[in-house]
Amino acid sequence: MSKKIQIVSKTAQVGEVEELCRAVADEVEALIKEKEAEGKKVILGLATGSTPLPFYRELIRRHREEGLSFENVMSFNLDEYEGLGRDHERSYWAEMWRNLFDHVDIDPSNVSVPLSIFEDAGEAALEYENAIKEAGGIDWQLLGIGGEGHIGFNEKGSQVDSRTRRIKLARKTTMDAAPSFGGEANVPTHAITMGVGTILEAHRIVLMARGESKREIVNRAMSGEVGPEVPASFLQNHGNVGWFLDNDAAGS
Repeated sequence: MSKKIQIVSKTAQVGEVEELCRAVADEVEALIKEKEAEGKKVILGLATGSTPLPFYRELIRRHREEGLSFENVMSFNLDEYEGLGRDHERSYWAEMWRNLFDHVDIDPSNVSVPLSIFEDAGEAALEYENAIKEAGGIDWQLLGIGGEGHIGFNEKGSQVDSRTRRIKLARKTTMDAAPSFGGEANVPTHAITMGVGTILEAHRIVLMARGESKREIVNRAMSGEVGPEVPASFLQNHGNVGWFLDNDAAGS
């Protein structure tokens, strides 16, 4: 039997993965219905990686079995590897379609992922930043957390006012990605990422973390010193952040 989710602070929930994913999906469903009633689009900020996959499966289930519609949803992805192209199976564009968008009724024109191939990185980043602003800003932003505290691809040293930009990936980031690329040599060295400042402008932020390997960095991010050494620590100064942690990540 799974453990009941425990509210451990005003901003954190701890429990089994399935319970946490249902709780996060509840937030998204409520927001979609609220905005639909107001005649407005929902602007979601989404993330890739293994952590949110059970959450995406729950959204797909609700669409198929309960009629949850994504016709009124726009999405902006946090980041993208440089140089892969959208047809590459490891591109975040491909991963988002494979793991979510292909299975719901979202309008493809409402899906945005940073460009992977571009002539001018600064121009591509600025266009993405402007697209978010033109949409009215992100209502609800999903995050994971890297082993050294990065959110998106905002590596250690990223400043609180950083915007969407090209960034060199840290060695640990490329090492962590190596298995899915068939070796570290195949992992892109750079990416385009929303900046910390861009992320912090979202009205609601939800960070999901799973596994014992994330326990120490989650603790530092939630209660350690705020600063660029652990970019996720900047979330401490946001007024509406939810930390959704499985028992291993929370150490419970």
